[in-house]
Amino acid sequence: MTRRLALTGLVTCLVLMAALGVSAATNILAAPSASTASPPTRPAGRWQDATLEEYRRHLVALKDLTQACAKARDLKTCDPTLVGLDDRVPAGAPSSDEFRLIRYGWLRILFSRAEEPDKAQKAPDSGRLSGSARKSLREIPPTTSQLLVDAQARLAHDLAQSNRAAAPLPSHVEERDTMKQVLAGREFSNLQPATESDTALERFGNWLNRLFAKFEKLRARSAWVGRTLVWGFFGAIAVGLAWGLLRVERRWRIRLVTASAGLVSEAVSVRDWQLWLADARKAAAHGQWREAIHFLYWAAIARLESRRLWPADRARTPREYLALVAPDDPRQSGLASLTSSFERTWYGGREASESDYRRADAVAASLISASGAMAGGEAATEGDAR
Repeated sequence: MTRRLALTGLVTCLVLMAALGVSAATNILAAPSASTASPPTRPAGRWQDATLEEYRRHLVALKDLTQACAKARDLKTCDPTLVGLDDRVPAGAPSSDEFRLIRYGWLRILFSRAEEPDKAQKAPDSGRLSGSARKSLREIPPTTSQLLVDAQARLAHDLAQSNRAAAPLPSHVEERDTMKQVLAGREFSNLQPATESDTALERFGNWLNRLFAKFEKLRARSAWVGRTLVWGFFGAIAVGLAWGLLRVERRWRIRLVTASAGLVSEAVSVRDWQLWLADARKAAAHGQWREAIHFLYWAAIARLESRRLWPADRARTPREYLALVAPDDPRQSGLASLTSSFERTWYGGREASESDYRRADAVAASLISASGAMAGGEAATEGDAR
């Protein structure tokens, strides 16, 4: 009995397993045929492609639905799902690739509100209301029934507009010709595209604007952080400008030192006064009295300048040299006499003689030897007497 029961249970298990295997194989074989037999379904979306004729039929249907909803005002007639999907219709010519999406969300919301009757609105006592309350009372929103009437008018207007022929796009030939004439003018002849430097400057300016905008937002959140960043930025700019000015001032100072050194190198005192005096003797030996007086004057100037009576400067005029000598200086009268003789013969064009040279030589010798103003004054007096 035990063996018979065990064999019976084993057979039963084998039969069940075979049945399950056959069922699974049947499902696997049937799945491809079912998938090939059933057509692919389009996923549900918020809009659908429609031609102009289909769009017109949809508008007519929506107009009828709106009229029925306005009359019945129940859940069945005013079901928002009856509105359907939005329409995407061609814009412009039929062959155009541009489309326009017509949305009906406003009508669905209106149908959902129209499922219930309008609420009775009791007008409050206007005598107890203030001026602003009376103004808001005049601006009471329309009822759902009024909105349904407006929706019918809007649908009728859209239907009438869809029946009109699409206007051709303007070619703008006149505008284009006018623009060409303007751009051909003289003031636009030198127009050039933006260079890389202009583009880089524009990007830098935009970056600065964004940076300051971020600082402004940060200052609104944390006042001290934004203020610190802004003032720190301006402080860095001030330090950079001060550093640049110091560098420029240092360069100017170096240039001034170099220029003054150049003037000193060209000054009269650089050439020894003995050389000037030797040139004067040579010119006098050849009878060149004008040149001899010229060399005597600069010999005296070089001698006084070497004694640091004034700072060296080749750009001075004879009168400026004379003005540098103090009035109470005993050499002032001698230098004035020598300057007058030099200016008359060298700049005034007066013919110089040997006597003029002798007087100038005596004055120059007095100034060079620094024996006092007596010899120079006597020579000047003798010259005036002659």
